[in-house]
Amino acid sequence: MADMEAFREAVTAWAAGGQGGPARELAERLPVRTAVLLEGPSDVAAVDALAASRSRQLTAEGVCVLSMGGAMSVGRFAALLGPSGLGLRLTGLCDEAERGYYSRAFQRSGAAQPDFFVCAADLEDELIRALGVTRVQELVREEGDLRALQTFIRQPAQRGRAPQQQLRRFLGTKKGRKIHYGRVLVEALDPDRVPAPLDGLLASL
Repeated sequence: MADMEAFREAVTAWAAGGQGGPARELAERLPVRTAVLLEGPSDVAAVDALAASRSRQLTAEGVCVLSMGGAMSVGRFAALLGPSGLGLRLTGLCDEAERGYYSRAFQRSGAAQPDFFVCAADLEDELIRALGVTRVQELVREEGDLRALQTFIRQPAQRGRAPQQQLRRFLGTKKGRKIHYGRVLVEALDPDRVPAPLDGLLASL
């Protein structure tokens, strides 16, 4: 686990303009076979939670789940990690609006067939639809955030928005909240209600 975390940190530093030596050395030692490119830490939390619920040990399987710090970074990460870089298999999860970025980045990296999964809006929207508004509201209450949600909903900007849209926006209103609920919402899913993009991603690993 510590070695994979060190690999993630080395790759992130490399993508930011640092040296690639540490990432290369760690990739050979672990070894790593697949890189899962995700926009942010809330997506990582969701993937990790689903893997845990299915008794998958992704690190032990040579799978590195990476938060890139934004979808616009996919080109750099794909170039460093894909066939033209470390030679890893690439996959990932993105929003529909980011499909083009991922497709172009994977193709430029030398991937024979771009292999990633697409959420209609974003992963939070997929999870809220899978669970239903009532169940998500129950989870918000159980996590001690009901008062904050009620205050948020009363804001003028939220008037006229559907409850699902309000919940989706609420999850992004406080630092760390999306990460926390990325795990909470996935853990609350029935096994047969996992959103198709998330389910497909894990099944492909």
